[in-house]
Amino acid sequence: MQVSFTLRKDKINKDGFIPVRMLITVNGERIRRNVKNVKTIAKDWKNQRIKSNLKSETYNYHLEYNKELDDLENKVKLIYRNALLNNIAITKEYILDKLDNENFGSNNLTPNFFDSFQEFIDTNKTTKAKGTIKKYVSCKNFIQDFDTVKNYNLRFDNININFYEEFRDYSFDERNTLNNYFGRIISVLKTFMNWSFERNYHENLEFKKFKTVSNTIEVIYLTMDELMTLYNHKFDSTRLEHVRDFYCFGCFTGLRFSDIKQLRPSNVFSDHIKLNITKTKSIDHKIPLNNYAKAILDKYKETLYEPLPAISSQKFNKYIKECAEIVKINKPLNITRYIGQRRVDKVLPKYELITSHTARKTFVTNSLILGMKEMVVRNITGHKDESSFKRYVEIADDFKNKEMDDTWNKI
Repeated sequence: MQVSFTLRKDKINKDGFIPVRMLITVNGERIRRNVKNVKTIAKDWKNQRIKSNLKSETYNYHLEYNKELDDLENKVKLIYRNALLNNIAITKEYILDKLDNENFGSNNLTPNFFDSFQEFIDTNKTTKAKGTIKKYVSCKNFIQDFDTVKNYNLRFDNININFYEEFRDYSFDERNTLNNYFGRIISVLKTFMNWSFERNYHENLEFKKFKTVSNTIEVIYLTMDELMTLYNHKFDSTRLEHVRDFYCFGCFTGLRFSDIKQLRPSNVFSDHIKLNITKTKSIDHKIPLNNYAKAILDKYKETLYEPLPAISSQKFNKYIKECAEIVKINKPLNITRYIGQRRVDKVLPKYELITSHTARKTFVTNSLILGMKEMVVRNITGHKDESSFKRYVEIADDFKNKEMDDTWNKI
């Protein structure tokens, strides 16, 4: 949709004043509307607005007239956004009806920030992974909490640097939010603001100045000794045995929790798995099976659990910690996080840090330590971000250097 203003030179009066006409173009249709009580002389008309007169000339009401033109243009844009937001057919009759409605434009008719955020979430449900949608929802809830606590009355037009600074201080000082999580919230907010800008819900680009915050964190993985100890342990509980096998399968294949959970017998072949990856949308991604992964699949073949026992992510992360504690994966680890500029150090037993995410990290790190080529590992895991993968390479190199020091350099 486009809005412009022109002079109706065919209606010039005897004093040289020309009325102004608004032209709206939408969906290939033109709508012409005379602007009441706004007129000017030809020499004062420039860039669709009235220039200020010279001091020696009679006041031409350029301030009042231009404000009326601005208000009209903004009202038309609001009519257009409201129609999009509410799935209303944008017709000539609809636009003219709203233009004549003097009450249209009150706050209850403008696109609501959080209603639009929910629309953004709903629209993406068919194209984004469940984990991404869950992240969008948690970010919306966090921002909504800020709005309620601070009585900020968030709107599209007040998403600016002042908002960013207050939201940052609230996150760090009142919620003790870690930098990386704050960075994810800002990233989602910027994605939403871009999405809503493209739909003409607002014209505010201040959000592009917002900075995401990110700190490098430790890579938590099981060493080969720890992995084999866990893999070979005989658990008394079937529940823990199932969780251990599910986790170890991730350690032996590099698959994410979401991909293992969707695994079906039809995805399993004699020496490989072929499936569609949830997060990256890769089709028929092929993962070779080593002997350990095959043994786990064989264990559940032709049973109720084939190909692997299913479990929810919440219970899984609780139970795998229990497994790791039982097999004494309890080496103290120093964990450093940042809340703004405040450093937080904790020393925790390793089993408390074991989650579904560490299985994939265990596969990558140990594969590199054992000598698998980087490109082969990346091809198996589907890592596309070179910078994130580099951390695993550095860990593997450090391990090899330590082995050299502990062997040859001691001779």
